[in-house]
Amino acid sequence: MTAAPHDDRVVDELVDSYLTPRPEIQHLGSYELPTVAEAERIVEQCRRLLFPGFFGPSVARQPRAELREQVREWVDDLRGTLRRQVLRGLHHQQYLELGAERCADPREAADCVEAAEAVVGRFLARLPALRDQVARDVRAAYDGDPAAGGLDEVIVCYPGVFAVTVYRLAHALLDAGGAVVPRMMTELAHERTGIDIHPGATIGDSFFIDHGTGVVIGQTSVIGNRVRIYQGVTLGALTVPRGADRPAPGARRHPTIEDDVVIYAGATILGGDTVIGKGAVIGGNAWVTASVAPGAVVAGSVARRG
Repeated sequence: MTAAPHDDRVVDELVDSYLTPRPEIQHLGSYELPTVAEAERIVEQCRRLLFPGFFGPSVARQPRAELREQVREWVDDLRGTLRRQVLRGLHHQQYLELGAERCADPREAADCVEAAEAVVGRFLARLPALRDQVARDVRAAYDGDPAAGGLDEVIVCYPGVFAVTVYRLAHALLDAGGAVVPRMMTELAHERTGIDIHPGATIGDSFFIDHGTGVVIGQTSVIGNRVRIYQGVTLGALTVPRGADRPAPGARRHPTIEDDVVIYAGATILGGDTVIGKGAVIGGNAWVTASVAPGAVVAGSVARRG
């Protein structure tokens, strides 16, 4: 098919724009970045290890020695995928911090290679503990939903369990020192489930998100144990006033939710100074920007003054 003249003009204008210095929106002729496809592969390789038999190829019951060899193969596969993607993420972070003139090709940057190996080692060492933690999340989902037909249904079908599992993995990778890849992982879960959990959030044990669509949990949120939230809940930050300074990295902007809190559908809780006390219940569509006492039941709005 012959290109139309106006298409040629569009192509030329696009190419000209690519050749204009706009580093924030192009990455031509440069080092490799982490990819979404490989981040998704990491998630599935991890789920195969956390939930053997539920995800990945079927595995027959085997003697321990044979099962150990199978698991060793899975771990080795995961290590290889992680090493490449973590290296790319760390190198990109170094590039942003140091600039092109001080940043070598990632395959030749010995400091990035060494750091990536350490990150991957720390992450893999967390997998047994993550499996225990995810098991408690699965049990919380089953106990919290009378409609659940069994733990297997919860594992395979529940979007909240998928999103929380991916969050657990991404948070562990971020905590181990990974860059870029953890956020890509949680955004994959966001795309698939409509549940947006930043990997930097801190979430305790036995966490259950029911239904889940539209849930947002911000970067500096702190959530205790045995917390249950429903669809459409936002744990967010108050808007920075126009002209005000950008908050410092790591500054608390999102709320604290203490143990045993229930937050019903559509509730919005905002602000780094907002604390929802232990055992409180936040009603549906509530708007909360001030702290709530332990055990309180909130319906409607609770707003800070001034």
